[in-house]
Amino acid sequence: MELSATSGRRRTLPPAMVALLALVAAACGGWDAPPAEALPGSPHGAGQAPGPTGFENIRHVIFVVQENRSFDHYFGTFPGADGIPMTDGKPTVCVPDPVLDKCVPPFHSNDLINHGGPHRQLNSDISVNGGKMDGFISSLLVYSPNPCVRTRLPKDCKGTLGPQRQPDVMGWHDAREIPNYWAYAERFVLQDRMFAPADSWTLPAHLYLVSGWAARCEGPWKPMSCTSDIDQRGILKFQRGGEHPPIYAWTDITWLLHQHGVSWAYYAGENLCGPEVPSEVCLSEGASAGQNPLPSFSDVHQTKQMGNVKTHDEFFDAVATGTLPQVSWVVPGRGGISEHPGTGAPLTEGQAWVTQVVNAVGQSNLWNSSAIFVTWDDWGGFYDHVAPTRVDRNGYGIRVPGLLISPWAKAGAIDHQTLSFDAYLKFIEDLFMGGQRLNPRTDGRPDSRPTVRENAAILGDLRNEFDFTQPPLPPLILDPTPLG
Repeated sequence: MELSATSGRRRTLPPAMVALLALVAAACGGWDAPPAEALPGSPHGAGQAPGPTGFENIRHVIFVVQENRSFDHYFGTFPGADGIPMTDGKPTVCVPDPVLDKCVPPFHSNDLINHGGPHRQLNSDISVNGGKMDGFISSLLVYSPNPCVRTRLPKDCKGTLGPQRQPDVMGWHDAREIPNYWAYAERFVLQDRMFAPADSWTLPAHLYLVSGWAARCEGPWKPMSCTSDIDQRGILKFQRGGEHPPIYAWTDITWLLHQHGVSWAYYAGENLCGPEVPSEVCLSEGASAGQNPLPSFSDVHQTKQMGNVKTHDEFFDAVATGTLPQVSWVVPGRGGISEHPGTGAPLTEGQAWVTQVVNAVGQSNLWNSSAIFVTWDDWGGFYDHVAPTRVDRNGYGIRVPGLLISPWAKAGAIDHQTLSFDAYLKFIEDLFMGGQRLNPRTDGRPDSRPTVRENAAILGDLRNEFDFTQPPLPPLILDPTPLG
């Protein structure tokens, strides 16, 4: 088990104090490692810790999924984490900048509004560059609506450049900008090898979040007709009318939850998209189809579970009344709170939203029975120095931040296990369904997925992040707007 607690950290200190500490860490390789596929039919218990006790305390699992930040962008200087390689507080890595004709290092950015970069599969391939992790600026030049990318002139860049005029994809933040996220990492568990599930963007990431796959199908009721598609180009046009017709034929986790009588809800804001709603209102207030794919899975229609897709207000009501289901997903929906770069909204609005979600649980009677996982759906174009480990031909993607917040989390630990959103599915399956997998040979609804991702030998086990021998940690109730 690769899980460590950083003994040198003082969790009683304000996060801003630890922000000045630097980290010397070696880059983790693995790009050239062979794929570790767990094919359909392999034992669902492969590689798992046998029969852990104490998990009867966890009756509510909550996944909060924000948007578009890499691990190094948010936690690259967090003490003890596998962050940006540095010597004497200065980065020892750099990325070629074709515009400036030199190799530029990462830099600390105090800008709360970031541009980031394009983040489809092509951009991931360019950024990773065969494992060299040096194509992040070159990827910007493939396509970016930001004129600063090509000119680096003050009139175009509006304060988003680094000290060497490098674009903000090379910027990192710390406790000076995101004190609440750093405070959660200090008190609970930080995951420094959480990889996005695919080399792609929001929609494929959310498809993997709920189903362990992203595909394109010949028909909504033909699960065996599906083939892998992690680009998902053009798919969203089918979901703009607000009706959510079934278009995803393969099997998602709600099929198993329904089979096992496990309650669930997907809280995705207000779905305002429709022909009668102006597009700017839909985008600013409603959950996008990319963030909210479950209503377009045919098995959700088949099992008549559409009513489990709910609003944010219903989440807070369920927490307050103690009626939260066993499994919950919370996605921001509204553009200003998603942390998506390029929206014109400061990242602190997203931090405030996540803090409100965590505070609600922490101030309720559900705290002692809850585990809250916080992550970001893709890297958003931002620099990260760790080459993604390959699990199959579809992923993994570039690292994203990951947190566990729970009274039973190993206090102040950093989890170095290799993780992805597949680990979330694995955790749900182990906790509530006796290890049943989304496996075409055993789940009663076979599809043509190439990999049972939860069985991959390289995938870590989130159960290792819990300690039921410790006194339960008290909730960490934070000011949602600590910067004012």
